[in-house]
Amino acid sequence: MRLRIAAAVAALTLLAIAAQAVAMLMIFDEKEEEFIAEILGQQIAHSMAVWQTAPESAFPNTPDMQLYRIARGTQPAAGIPADVARLAVGNHEILRAGREFHVAVREDDGARYILVYDVEDHETRLHELILITASAGGLLALVVLLAGYALAGGLASRLERLAGRVGEPGDTALAEPGMERELLAIADALDRYRQRQQQALAREQAFAANLSHELRTPLTAIRTDAELMAALPDLPESVARRANRVIGNVDRINALGNSLLLLGREARPALLEEIRLRPAIAAVWEALTIANPKPVHLRLDIPEGSAVAADPALFDLILRNLLDNALRYSEAGEIVCTLAGSRLSVTDCGPGFAAADLAHVFDRFYTGPRGRHGLGLALVHHVCTASGWQVSAGNATTGGAEVVVDLGRSVRRF
Repeated sequence: MRLRIAAAVAALTLLAIAAQAVAMLMIFDEKEEEFIAEILGQQIAHSMAVWQTAPESAFPNTPDMQLYRIARGTQPAAGIPADVARLAVGNHEILRAGREFHVAVREDDGARYILVYDVEDHETRLHELILITASAGGLLALVVLLAGYALAGGLASRLERLAGRVGEPGDTALAEPGMERELLAIADALDRYRQRQQQALAREQAFAANLSHELRTPLTAIRTDAELMAALPDLPESVARRANRVIGNVDRINALGNSLLLLGREARPALLEEIRLRPAIAAVWEALTIANPKPVHLRLDIPEGSAVAADPALFDLILRNLLDNALRYSEAGEIVCTLAGSRLSVTDCGPGFAAADLAHVFDRFYTGPRGRHGLGLALVHHVCTASGWQVSAGNATTGGAEVVVDLGRSVRRF
């Protein structure tokens, strides 16, 4: 923005200078033509008058002028150039080899007088003036460009400071006394927007918390009744299966509610601890396979003694969602967890992501060619962002889906 403002001011300045310079040069050229005509007129009149008494003194004493005389009734002498010999009485301009000459032709009772004036000096002065004017205009435009850039920098720097304060935590008002009117209008608008956003977020968080609290009691009662039903002796197998299905659905509803609550809040790491990666991943995998047994094996390509400094609850949520997602889409084979430098990857043995899904992997409840996505990867992205980590997803060379979390400097070695 600074450069655009400065360039616009410099362009306008250069345009104004150019217009003024063109007008000045036109006036100068016109005055120079009048001056040349006056010199020619005075000189030829003087030469004609002197010729009557002292012909030898009638010729101009400058190398730029040549006087020719053709007596009436005679042919032009051999030394008179043909391009001027037959010019009519008056003032003329001719070109010889690219050089300009002004010619004055006069007559009296005895002869025709032709005065040829080489105006090269005048043309040189005009060209020098053009060069000086163009150089001065360019220099002035450069000065204006630099000055405009510096002045625009003051406004841009204030805008940058205002933009930086927008992202700072806290409720400090952006509008301050002493601000320019334009900046104050922007700051006031941003303050009003932040206030509306905070109010909307507070309402959403309160609604989610109240809904979760209100649902937890009946869900707990439903789960308890289902557990008691499943524990009854001599219960038909079909009824026991339905009771266990009710228990599983209640657990999924609770997990979904907790996920929505977490997504609605700012998931900040509360307490960082050194978490050993291999035991943590193995524990999460064991819990998942108990609930969802499949002929799928987990391979850990993680160096012994590797750890990460993270919030235990948030890191467990990441591992649980990554492994659960990999297990859900893998029917048989091997899931591989790899730590390469600071990059922790989970690769499944399923069909991988559809090409149309890759841009929406971390969207909530996105419906793609292979069905609807849940909240798992959206939660992973949310927590990684809050923890300062980078997460990406794609298809591995083996064909399965691969999700990579770059843990940055959080990785430790023991």
